[in-house]
Amino acid sequence: MSYPIPAQLAEAEIVIKKSRFIAYAQHIVSRETGMLWLEEIKQKYPDARHHCWAYQLGNPGCATNAGMGDDGEPSGTAGKPILNVLQHKGVGDVMIIVVRYFGGIKLGAGGLTRAYGQAAQAVMEVLPTEQQVPMTGLLVYCDFALEQSIRHWLTQADGELQEVTYSKQVSIQVALPDDRLDEFCEQLRAHQCEYELLDKIQ
Repeated sequence: MSYPIPAQLAEAEIVIKKSRFIAYAQHIVSRETGMLWLEEIKQKYPDARHHCWAYQLGNPGCATNAGMGDDGEPSGTAGKPILNVLQHKGVGDVMIIVVRYFGGIKLGAGGLTRAYGQAAQAVMEVLPTEQQVPMTGLLVYCDFALEQSIRHWLTQADGELQEVTYSKQVSIQVALPDDRLDEFCEQLRAHQCEYELLDKIQ
Protein backbone atom coordinates (compact mmCIF):
# COMPACT_ATOMS: atom_id res chain seq x y z
CA MET A 1 0.00 0.00 0.00
CA SER A 2 1.52 3.30 -1.05
CA TYR A 3 0.55 6.51 0.74
CA PRO A 4 1.52 10.21 0.66
CA ILE A 5 4.62 11.32 2.56
CA PRO A 6 6.23 14.78 2.83
CA ALA A 7 8.36 15.60 -0.21
CA GLN A 8 10.32 18.36 1.53
CA LEU A 9 10.40 20.61 4.59
CA ALA A 10 7.51 23.07 4.91
CA GLU A 11 7.15 26.12 7.17
CA ALA A 12 4.26 28.37 8.17
CA GLU A 13 3.77 31.07 10.79
CA ILE A 14 0.72 32.53 12.52
CA VAL A 15 0.41 35.25 15.18
CA ILE A 16 -2.35 35.08 17.78
CA LYS A 17 -2.61 37.80 20.48
CA LYS A 18 1.06 38.69 19.96
CA SER A 19 2.25 35.06 20.39
CA ARG A 20 4.19 33.77 17.36
CA PHE A 21 3.62 30.16 16.32
CA ILE A 22 6.22 28.93 13.81
CA ALA A 23 5.28 25.51 12.43
CA TYR A 24 7.50 23.07 10.56
CA ALA A 25 6.58 19.76 8.93
CA GLN A 26 8.84 17.19 7.32
CA HIS A 27 9.37 13.51 6.53
CA ILE A 28 10.76 11.25 9.27
CA VAL A 29 11.44 7.51 9.18
CA SER A 30 11.54 6.80 12.94
CA ARG A 31 10.96 8.38 16.34
CA GLU A 32 14.75 8.66 16.69
CA THR A 33 15.11 10.81 13.55
CA GLY A 34 12.20 12.93 14.77
CA MET A 35 13.83 13.55 18.14
CA LEU A 36 17.11 14.51 16.45
CA TRP A 37 15.23 17.00 14.29
CA LEU A 38 13.48 18.40 17.40
CA GLU A 39 16.93 19.07 18.94
CA GLU A 40 17.95 20.94 15.76
CA ILE A 41 14.84 23.13 15.98
CA LYS A 42 15.49 23.81 19.68
CA GLN A 43 19.02 24.94 18.81
CA LYS A 44 17.66 27.15 16.01
CA TYR A 45 15.17 28.82 18.38
CA PRO A 46 16.86 28.60 21.80
CA ASP A 47 14.98 31.63 23.18
CA ALA A 48 11.49 30.33 22.30
CA ARG A 49 9.19 29.49 25.20
CA HIS A 50 7.94 26.14 23.82
CA HIS A 51 8.84 23.60 21.11
CA CYS A 52 5.76 21.36 20.81
CA TRP A 53 5.44 18.44 18.42
CA ALA A 54 3.62 15.39 17.12
CA TYR A 55 4.35 12.70 14.56
CA GLN A 56 2.83 9.64 12.96
CA LEU A 57 4.71 6.82 11.24
CA GLY A 58 3.51 4.31 8.66
CA ASN A 59 0.35 4.22 6.61
CA PRO A 60 -1.89 7.09 7.81
CA GLY A 61 -4.93 4.81 7.55
CA CYS A 62 -3.47 2.61 10.31
CA ALA A 63 -0.39 4.38 11.67
CA THR A 64 2.11 2.00 13.28
CA ASN A 65 3.46 4.58 15.70
CA ALA A 66 2.51 8.07 16.88
CA GLY A 67 3.77 10.45 19.54
CA MET A 68 3.38 13.99 20.83
CA GLY A 69 4.87 16.44 23.32
CA ASP A 70 3.55 19.61 25.03
CA ASP A 71 6.99 20.95 26.11
CA GLY A 72 5.69 22.76 29.18
CA GLU A 73 2.32 23.89 27.81
CA PRO A 74 -0.72 22.69 29.83
CA SER A 75 -1.28 18.99 29.19
CA GLY A 76 -3.27 18.29 26.02
CA THR A 77 -3.17 21.87 24.67
CA ALA A 78 -0.29 21.52 22.19
CA GLY A 79 0.83 18.03 21.15
CA LYS A 80 -2.71 16.65 21.00
CA PRO A 81 -4.19 19.29 18.63
CA ILE A 82 -1.11 18.96 16.39
CA LEU A 83 -1.57 15.18 16.28
CA ASN A 84 -5.31 15.61 15.60
CA VAL A 85 -4.47 17.61 12.47
CA LEU A 86 -2.01 14.94 11.34
CA GLN A 87 -4.57 12.19 11.82
CA HIS A 88 -7.02 13.94 9.49
CA LYS A 89 -4.58 14.80 6.69
CA GLY A 90 -3.89 11.31 5.32
CA VAL A 91 -0.10 11.80 5.24
CA GLY A 92 2.29 9.21 6.72
CA ASP A 93 5.87 9.31 8.08
CA VAL A 94 5.43 12.96 9.06
CA MET A 95 6.32 15.16 12.02
CA ILE A 96 5.19 18.69 12.90
CA ILE A 97 7.07 20.94 15.32
CA VAL A 98 5.47 24.21 16.46
CA VAL A 99 7.77 26.80 18.05
CA ARG A 100 6.00 29.37 20.26
CA TYR A 101 7.22 32.81 21.27
CA PHE A 102 4.99 34.07 24.09
CA GLY A 103 3.58 37.54 23.35
CA GLY A 104 2.63 38.50 26.89
CA ILE A 105 -1.10 37.72 26.62
CA LYS A 106 -2.28 34.39 28.04
CA LEU A 107 -4.48 32.44 25.64
CA GLY A 108 -6.06 29.99 28.08
CA ALA A 109 -6.36 26.24 27.48
CA GLY A 110 -8.99 26.57 24.73
CA GLY A 111 -7.08 29.35 23.01
CA LEU A 112 -3.83 27.37 23.09
CA THR A 113 -5.52 24.26 21.70
CA ARG A 114 -6.98 26.27 18.81
CA ALA A 115 -3.70 28.10 18.16
CA TYR A 116 -1.57 24.95 17.96
CA GLY A 117 -4.21 23.29 15.77
CA GLN A 118 -4.27 26.32 13.45
CA ALA A 119 -0.46 26.39 13.22
CA ALA A 120 -0.38 22.67 12.34
CA GLN A 121 -3.18 23.18 9.81
CA ALA A 122 -1.30 26.10 8.22
CA VAL A 123 1.91 24.13 7.68
CA MET A 124 0.08 21.05 6.36
CA GLU A 125 -1.66 23.24 3.78
CA VAL A 126 1.70 24.20 2.25
CA LEU A 127 3.40 20.81 2.69
CA PRO A 128 4.25 19.19 -0.68
CA THR A 129 3.74 15.41 -0.72
CA GLU A 130 4.75 12.46 -2.88
CA GLN A 131 3.70 8.82 -2.94
CA GLN A 132 5.69 6.48 -0.73
CA VAL A 133 6.14 3.12 -2.40
CA PRO A 134 7.03 0.19 -0.10
CA MET A 135 10.13 -1.53 -1.48
CA THR A 136 12.11 -4.69 -0.71
CA GLY A 137 15.83 -5.22 -1.17
CA LEU A 138 17.16 -8.19 -3.11
CA LEU A 139 20.65 -9.57 -3.67
CA VAL A 140 20.94 -11.39 -7.00
CA TYR A 141 23.78 -13.74 -8.04
CA CYS A 142 24.15 -14.44 -11.76
CA ASP A 143 26.58 -15.21 -14.59
CA PHE A 144 28.13 -12.30 -16.45
CA ALA A 145 26.04 -13.16 -19.52
CA LEU A 146 22.81 -12.39 -17.63
CA GLU A 147 23.78 -9.05 -16.13
CA GLN A 148 22.27 -6.92 -18.92
CA SER A 149 19.05 -8.96 -18.88
CA ILE A 150 18.68 -8.42 -15.13
CA ARG A 151 19.26 -4.68 -15.55
CA HIS A 152 16.52 -4.69 -18.21
CA TRP A 153 14.04 -6.61 -16.03
CA LEU A 154 14.80 -4.23 -13.18
CA THR A 155 13.94 -1.20 -15.32
CA GLN A 156 10.70 -2.86 -16.45
CA ALA A 157 9.76 -3.49 -12.79
CA ASP A 158 10.45 0.15 -11.73
CA GLY A 159 13.27 -1.09 -9.51
CA GLU A 160 16.48 0.61 -8.42
CA LEU A 161 20.02 -0.68 -9.00
CA GLN A 162 21.98 -0.12 -5.79
CA GLU A 163 25.30 -1.94 -6.10
CA VAL A 164 27.12 -4.35 -8.45
CA THR A 165 30.06 -6.52 -7.35
CA TYR A 166 32.17 -8.59 -9.76
CA SER A 167 34.01 -11.74 -8.68
CA LYS A 168 33.56 -15.29 -10.06
CA GLN A 169 30.02 -14.24 -10.80
CA VAL A 170 28.05 -10.98 -10.58
CA SER A 171 26.32 -9.88 -7.37
CA ILE A 172 23.66 -7.25 -7.94
CA GLN A 173 21.90 -5.49 -5.09
CA VAL A 174 18.52 -4.04 -6.10
CA ALA A 175 15.35 -2.60 -4.57
CA LEU A 176 11.91 -3.32 -6.00
CA PRO A 177 8.39 -2.06 -5.32
CA ASP A 178 6.63 -4.75 -3.29
CA ASP A 179 3.91 -5.20 -5.90
CA ARG A 180 6.51 -5.98 -8.62
CA LEU A 181 8.69 -8.31 -6.57
CA ASP A 182 7.00 -11.61 -7.50
CA GLU A 183 7.24 -11.15 -11.25
CA PHE A 184 10.91 -10.13 -11.01
CA CYS A 185 11.73 -13.20 -8.87
CA GLU A 186 9.90 -15.45 -11.36
CA GLN A 187 12.18 -14.21 -14.13
CA LEU A 188 15.23 -14.87 -11.95
CA ARG A 189 14.09 -18.43 -11.20
CA ALA A 190 13.32 -19.07 -14.87
CA HIS A 191 16.98 -18.24 -15.68
CA GLN A 192 18.41 -20.21 -12.71
CA CYS A 193 19.61 -17.06 -10.91
CA GLU A 194 20.07 -17.34 -7.17
CA TYR A 195 18.83 -14.52 -4.96
CA GLU A 196 18.17 -13.63 -1.36
CA LEU A 197 15.66 -11.20 0.11
CA LEU A 198 17.00 -8.27 2.14
CA ASP A 199 15.15 -5.90 4.43
CA LYS A 200 12.13 -3.82 3.66
CA ILE A 201 13.09 -0.35 2.48
CA GLN A 202 11.06 2.72 3.44
